[in-house]
Amino acid sequence: MLTVAIRKQLGSFALDIAFAGPGDGVTALFGPSGAGKSATLAAIGGTGRPDAGHISLNGEVLVDIAGGVNVPAERRRIGWVYQDARLFPHMPVRANLLYGFRRARGRRRIAVDDVVAVLAIGHLLDRRVAALSGGERQRVALGRALLSQPDLLLLDEPLAALDEARKAEILGFIARLKAEFRLPMVYVTHSMAEVRAIADHMVRLDQGRVVADHAIAGGGIDPATVGADRVEALVVGSDEQRGTTEVEVDGRRFAVPLLASAPGDRIRIAVVKPGASD
Repeated sequence: MLTVAIRKQLGSFALDIAFAGPGDGVTALFGPSGAGKSATLAAIGGTGRPDAGHISLNGEVLVDIAGGVNVPAERRRIGWVYQDARLFPHMPVRANLLYGFRRARGRRRIAVDDVVAVLAIGHLLDRRVAALSGGERQRVALGRALLSQPDLLLLDEPLAALDEARKAEILGFIARLKAEFRLPMVYVTHSMAEVRAIADHMVRLDQGRVVADHAIAGGGIDPATVGADRVEALVVGSDEQRGTTEVEVDGRRFAVPLLASAPGDRIRIAVVKPGASD
């Protein structure tokens, strides 16, 4: 379990929050720009020091300002995935993946072959970073973070630089990772559609305060839909209160979980045959 109770003054902005994330699944930090999401992530990851408070992960104290504890970022066993991937451009994909793995001697519980298989990046291993698409870069970044053998994965708006098709693709792969490795994640976003698609728990921030903190009932993508057949659909409209988006396929309309797409957008959706997820 991740527990956070911190205060931080950043100029005129005051962060004063407390929440606990479950030890399994995805905790979404949700809110508008300037709500304090990035400052919170920095405190958890060790790249920002709170003025007061404490942070612990699975019972291990990472920050206790009153007690003089502030574990350096490199010793926190936390993996990061950023919106711009931040891969090493001079290394091929294989070397990027192995970078964190080689530094994690003595605690290797996540295997390279398993990560490559789950993220479907075997055909990319010998490619240079410059030859990768945006979605491929994010899949490699996810793999590199996992292979550092973290106890917690931080995802800082990992879909922000992607188009709608690639966003759906990466959300599907994150769902696969969640199901396969059961690693707790903190997912930063300002998109409610992403929260509904991937999160098990939501902490909503606004002006440096927690204004909502609760489980997401029935949330998350079914991993069985990853790699399923996809068809083109027209977005008709969304109902945020119900958490659904109405789409049209071949003249037929039906509801799907809430999407970030606007009415009139053309998207591709997964179609799972009956019994495919059994």
